[in-house]
Amino acid sequence: MKFDSIYLSPQFLVLVIAVTILHRVSGDSVSELCELSFKDSNKVYHYSLVSPLRKFPHGILSEDGFYKVAANGTVLWFQLCGSMIFNHDPPVCVDCKECSCTVFVAQVIFHKQNPDCGGPTRCGMGCSALVSNKVEGYPVCTTIGQPSSTIIDVRDRKSPHTGVIVKMTHTGSKRNCSLSVSVICNSNGVEGPQTLETVGFCDYNTELKHPLGCPKIISSHGNGLGWFGSFMIIILCLLGAYLLAGAVYRYFFLHIRGIDVIPNLEFWASLPHRIQIGIFTFILPPSVPEFLPFFSAEIQRTFTRLQELVFSSQLLSCSVHITVTTNL
Repeated sequence: MKFDSIYLSPQFLVLVIAVTILHRVSGDSVSELCELSFKDSNKVYHYSLVSPLRKFPHGILSEDGFYKVAANGTVLWFQLCGSMIFNHDPPVCVDCKECSCTVFVAQVIFHKQNPDCGGPTRCGMGCSALVSNKVEGYPVCTTIGQPSSTIIDVRDRKSPHTGVIVKMTHTGSKRNCSLSVSVICNSNGVEGPQTLETVGFCDYNTELKHPLGCPKIISSHGNGLGWFGSFMIIILCLLGAYLLAGAVYRYFFLHIRGIDVIPNLEFWASLPHRIQIGIFTFILPPSVPEFLPFFSAEIQRTFTRLQELVFSSQLLSCSVHITVTTNL
């Protein structure tokens, strides 16, 4: 193919298309790595660091293309859930070798290991975390994170609402490095990283505050009605359907009007009295109501008063023992 006097071989076009597709798939996989669902007791907390918000359409990704923090002569650049992009203020390093765009293509196609971070001309591009340390007065950069190595977990399993930890790693030819970023829940806005902690030789910790560190509770099973509540709702729905269907039938087919349109009205009207009798029979000894008509009027009045006290729930918390002596 000839384009402006430049010949493009079919093999080169296939290579470019393959790299573009693989890069798109890789970006999607990183987005999936930045999602987490955590179950605590009866609640499920869901975190999605790439979800766009009204004030933050790119999610947790820095709109500058990177986050930056410095402490004690060490400078850290990083990006969450993606690769860094430097449109301004790029890293200045004397040692940022190994990975140029060509090597990245070779890593994708031929599965070579340990790409660094953009090469000397694009230092910091292509990786997710880069740190610069002074060596004999010169800034030497080290890759400490790749987008594909991103792991997310809750900061505190006892308090999952406080935020998450995003960890990224890089396996180098000489040493393995990592960066852990605590994303603290802050619904009021974003506060960039202010502190940088060095753990060991090549492991770093920092933190930032962001609204996406606050989880969404997408399920709460234990606070619902439960099986008994669901069963009662089903019973009430069936009862309502029965009353409605019976009323329609009696009104339109039997031409019954007024309150008598309710099916089995006599039963529903006597239901409270039946419940009272059932409660009274359950609480008092079963032999007392049976022989009550044979007792004197004074004893009957005593049991009547006792029944009123029972129905007023004044004797539900104690046991009542009554001994009646009569001479039949």
